[in-house]
Amino acid sequence: MHTLDPSADDLLNTDALTERRIVTTVPGPKSQELDVRRRAVVPVGVASSLPFYLARAHGAIVEDVDGNRFIDLGSGIGVTTIGHTDAAVVAAASAQLQELTHGMFTITGYEGYVRVAELLAKHTPGDFAKKTVLLNSGAEAVENAVKIARKHTGRSGVAVLEHAYHGRTNLTMAMTFKAMPYKAGFGPFAGSIHHAPGSYPFHDGLSGTDAAARTIAYLEKSVGAADLACLVVEPIQGEGGFVVPADGYLPALQEWCNANGIVFIADEIQSGMARTGRYFASEHFGLIPDVVLSAKGIAGGLPLAAVTGRAEIMDSSHPGGLGGTFAGNPVAAAAAIAVFDSIESRDLLAEGARIEAMLKPALVELQSRYPIIGDVRGIGAMLAIELVDPSSHAPLAAAVSAVTAAAAQNGVLLLSAGTYGNVIRFLPSLAITDAQLLDAVTVIDVALAAL
Repeated sequence: MHTLDPSADDLLNTDALTERRIVTTVPGPKSQELDVRRRAVVPVGVASSLPFYLARAHGAIVEDVDGNRFIDLGSGIGVTTIGHTDAAVVAAASAQLQELTHGMFTITGYEGYVRVAELLAKHTPGDFAKKTVLLNSGAEAVENAVKIARKHTGRSGVAVLEHAYHGRTNLTMAMTFKAMPYKAGFGPFAGSIHHAPGSYPFHDGLSGTDAAARTIAYLEKSVGAADLACLVVEPIQGEGGFVVPADGYLPALQEWCNANGIVFIADEIQSGMARTGRYFASEHFGLIPDVVLSAKGIAGGLPLAAVTGRAEIMDSSHPGGLGGTFAGNPVAAAAAIAVFDSIESRDLLAEGARIEAMLKPALVELQSRYPIIGDVRGIGAMLAIELVDPSSHAPLAAAVSAVTAAAAQNGVLLLSAGTYGNVIRFLPSLAITDAQLLDAVTVIDVALAAL
């Protein structure tokens, strides 16, 4: 089991942030005061799903301004994958802050950017020459990947799958499946985006072969392969509900893309960077994407994203066509290098498998006692339960809301997901202990029993 050096904990003044502790109502008085201030200056569109305000965090524990401590099963939606305030990340970022805080890589280069690109070339699937452009956010990575694919192929069409989430910019809103809250009323959207049926075994019951045939038939008939620049897929869908496709589905799509000159893009923004026990979830499915997208967990909490792809595809852009003011910031790059080093030196890939081995059976045991848990799914530290009516499989979003609210009152931070809001997703950091996981499950058990 992974643990940090105690001396590093002392350096970070973590004050033994090791277990949940509720000392006030949730939200407490200080969080309530902050919420009044927030409402005066922050638009309602920037909504928070939980009613408290954080002050500090370490490992898998977050503490709010009132001193309440929560087991964090969301990791900032998969960002603090190797743990909050990880000692190696803090040290690397702190050292870089003393040397160079900004360099604008499109004017003058610096080694950190190059090193991150080298590490991504090494660890993304595929034994071929690769190149990387660094960016700021997942949505920006998606935008640039589409831009590069269009330039490379000379085509405009972009295919995505039902239940996908790819961002909130104009282009990525068009690519995102769910209207509310991500794109309702924000149109018109970018054109040439085509949503195809995907693979959702719990609901469609299709084999991977049959689901792939359905997807391909739809795209060939409604768009035409010759007009598609790229197919963008999440190997495990994130906001869509941690949907794991049926065996053989994704390889069949990749084979079809390869045969038709369509760039196959794996959106690994949530599923990548050791989250599933591999560097990238594509590896579980035997995929070798043309382009891989990274963000979230890549820099231990600092903003960084990347588009990594076959060198000939990435070089399609003319000089000056890629980049951005803050893209590949030196401090974020230093943090990313520390994340890669930590994954290797501390064998963090094994932690994803450990978490699955501990948490998944516990969720299956809950399923045996609570019939509204229709499905338990996921890989590594990317797991989910879907709550449905036992008879009709109708989604039970209200039950998810009740469970997440009750868990928060008792010191466990949960996230919802799914097109219909009826999925609870588990994205714990790789630093979470077995004891913390089991303690969180007891809280969830009580919340389910109270429904």
